[in-house]
Amino acid sequence: MIVQPATLTGRSVRLEPLARQHLPDLRVAGLSEPGVFRWYIDPVTTAEELEAWFSAALAEAAQRSSLPFATIDRATGRAVGSSRYLNIDAVHHRLEIGSTWLAPWLRGTCHNSEAKLLQLDHAFGVLGAIRVEFKTDSRNEPSRAALLAIGATFEGIFRHHMI
Repeated sequence: MIVQPATLTGRSVRLEPLARQHLPDLRVAGLSEPGVFRWYIDPVTTAEELEAWFSAALAEAAQRSSLPFATIDRATGRAVGSSRYLNIDAVHHRLEIGSTWLAPWLRGTCHNSEAKLLQLDHAFGVLGAIRVEFKTDSRNEPSRAALLAIGATFEGIFRHHMI
């Protein structure tokens, strides 16, 4: 399983490999209100922290340890969030979809579920993955509900998984 950058297009969103050109829009989307990154291990609350998050994502992409996407709202052409393939295990044909966030004004729309379905279709149909995992904080009820709504199977809670 070889994970290469790709653009994934749906009706409402387009997922593009994360690039420097997306940063201005992502600043607006990510810093528009507190709490966008609430469930991140290292929360992002300032422009400097967003820049550090962005640079780390690009560095991971350069090392091929993850494939970050910018989530583009097709109606406006603007970057409104991000998601990525991470924990890629080519030997066992599995990966994780995570590090996902979306502009607050798009919560409750089809954007997140469509982006996830595009990633799942690509992972299974193009990359040949046999397993795709999601991890979310056990207290993040909206994310857990959204994953169940697209057909994900709840397998349990990792205890003391990350520091």
